[in-house]
Amino acid sequence: MSFRRSWLGRWAAALKTDVLVVFFAARDPLAPLLLRLAALAVAAYALSPIDLIPDFIPVLGLLDDLLLVPLGLWLVLRWMPPAVLERARLRAHALLQKPKSWAAAAAVIAVWLLAAAALILWLWPK
Repeated sequence: MSFRRSWLGRWAAALKTDVLVVFFAARDPLAPLLLRLAALAVAAYALSPIDLIPDFIPVLGLLDDLLLVPLGLWLVLRWMPPAVLERARLRAHALLQKPKSWAAAAAVIAVWLLAAAALILWLWPK
């Protein structure tokens, strides 16, 4: 079982890195326009909370995430010029090496909780 977890963990980390690489490649002005648009669409779909098929639909809901995102990443990474990919990989690895700020994450969560509480108080019947 530990082999499977380590394999899945490595695959998930590689997927996260590839999404960042595709995102940075989409923003590179030296990339061809159609590939930039495809890369932007793949990165947006991978990072978006909105899915083509909602996740609550059994099997099909998760199948789009397991098939569409890796397939889109593979296509963009395969067709993108090597120089563009190299610059994007350097930017992605630099971003992933930065330390994570738990204080900033806590501040964002606190703001969302306060906003939710304010909305509930505003909508609550008096």
